[in-house]
Amino acid sequence: MTAPDPTVQAMIEGRRADTGRRRQRVLASLAEAAKDGSEVSVAAIARRVGVDRIFLYRHRDLLGQVHAQARRAAHDPRRPGPGREPGFPPSRPAAADARTARLTAQIRRLETRLSEALGEQVWRESGIGGPEDTEQLQARITTLERQVVDLELKLQDRDDDLAAARAANRELMPQLIREPARRDQ
Repeated sequence: MTAPDPTVQAMIEGRRADTGRRRQRVLASLAEAAKDGSEVSVAAIARRVGVDRIFLYRHRDLLGQVHAQARRAAHDPRRPGPGREPGFPPSRPAAADARTARLTAQIRRLETRLSEALGEQVWRESGIGGPEDTEQLQARITTLERQVVDLELKLQDRDDDLAAARAANRELMPQLIREPARRDQ
């Protein structure tokens, strides 16, 4: 087994590093939004960080954190809401309603996670899903395609050498056949 092409390997490592940097920017933006109380949504975080929203949707853990923080912000009693001042403690019925809403949201979130996990498991087991290491497989395919081309060129060279040897044999055989006849005379 040959080593992957260094150029392809460098591209893969560069892509991973870029993804890591973007993930760190998203996490920092979420922490900043939690501190300053700014808007938390997929679009707002993506715009603030300078990434496409698709990046967040591809990274489910980040997407889950954005949604969780958005739900926490919506139920934060310190934030102004209908009929209350900022920093004013909620009344008991309001606190119970808020707790019920949080628990309902948590149940929905857990049901969604379970549904996604089961869906991914069924998808993989059915054979429909692609492998998770497609970048490595693409690099391996590229390497193997280059090897095939090299082997085809070597085969062509050997075919040419064999054709030349056969032509030389065809020319020399009549001479060899005549030589023993002359020696016998």
